[in-house]
Amino acid sequence: MPPLIRLMACLFALIVAMGVGRFALTPLLPHLIAEGQVSLTGAGLVAAANYLGYLVGALDAFYASSPRQARLRLVAGLWATVLLTLASALAEGFWPHVLLRFALGVTSAWVLVVVTGLSQRIAAEANRPRLGSLVFAGPAFGVMLTGALALELNLQGQGSAMLWLAFGVLALLLTLATHPLLPHPQAPTVTTIQPVPRRPRSLYALLAAYGLVGLGYIIPATFLSQMAAARFHGQWQADLFWPAFGLAAAIGVVLVSLRRQRPGGTRRWLVVALWLQALGTLACTLPGMAGLVLGVILSGGPFLAGMQLVMQYARELDPQGHSRNVGLLTAAFALGQLAGPLLAAASSHFSGDLQPALYAAGAGLLLAGALMARPGANPAGANSFAKQDAVLPCGSEFIRE
Repeated sequence: MPPLIRLMACLFALIVAMGVGRFALTPLLPHLIAEGQVSLTGAGLVAAANYLGYLVGALDAFYASSPRQARLRLVAGLWATVLLTLASALAEGFWPHVLLRFALGVTSAWVLVVVTGLSQRIAAEANRPRLGSLVFAGPAFGVMLTGALALELNLQGQGSAMLWLAFGVLALLLTLATHPLLPHPQAPTVTTIQPVPRRPRSLYALLAAYGLVGLGYIIPATFLSQMAAARFHGQWQADLFWPAFGLAAAIGVVLVSLRRQRPGGTRRWLVVALWLQALGTLACTLPGMAGLVLGVILSGGPFLAGMQLVMQYARELDPQGHSRNVGLLTAAFALGQLAGPLLAAASSHFSGDLQPALYAAGAGLLLAGALMARPGANPAGANSFAKQDAVLPCGSEFIRE
């Protein structure tokens, strides 16, 4: 099967797992709150359950020790995402949504981790690493699709149950089309035992920064639709912000994938991305439509592009230890994004709104950018887009060192 077809299957898998399984909650929060199923504080806890599940699923996926185990997680993750999303249409109240979002966090992480390994291996073997980067526009397209569906159903006056059902049907159709085309994990053809080098000191700064990114991005990414609904008092214009966020994220992925490679360029792009995201998060605190528009552009654009840049910079800092470092980075990111909704829940409980949480998130992203802007943090010199063996974050079947 041509590499392009297999990479497209990976992109569709990310639409299902991330666009539906992980981020479909965002356009549904205004409904769940308006219907009395959860409070704003409860919504933060429901989101936290999703990100706790993501942490559990990501850690589990990293321990897949054979191609068969990785394949099982990929297929089970996709189909479980379909079934759990459809089941969400029947859920009523706080605890059912907590349990379902936790389970969907696990399944979305399974798919993301395995697809990351598969897509980057395929792109490296085809000498098309930029195509491997473009796969990560999948979550952005998923956000656009679910946002557009939510807009249409909201115009028809539908409630949360119908939205969950529509998202589940979307996931089902995409999974039916994608399953036969999914690439298979492969055992390594060459095994070379090498001494494990020490991690460069700059990697620890990246680790701290990525944890702060998880904390910073997740609050606008989770509560954008609710903030828009509150400011527009339920008018249909509020539903435009979430698909626009996905569009901005897709454009950001394309720009980063097509950038020219220069010495130290990845770090500089990362600093700019983090500070733009910080400004976008802080802009969401401004009153009226202008603040949210700026938030969508400045926070949405670097949303997925920043994650790409972090992984590329980690590979430049420590090419030989990239697989183990991705595991650490993912864990730090997951802990940060788990803390974000808890911070939002505390903010809404004590102050009645999300303003304090947004200020904290923006400050965290500013600090993350400052950590990356320090002199002397440039890598020794690996090229992010150079042809190289895939060193990837999911078990030995994806690692070729």
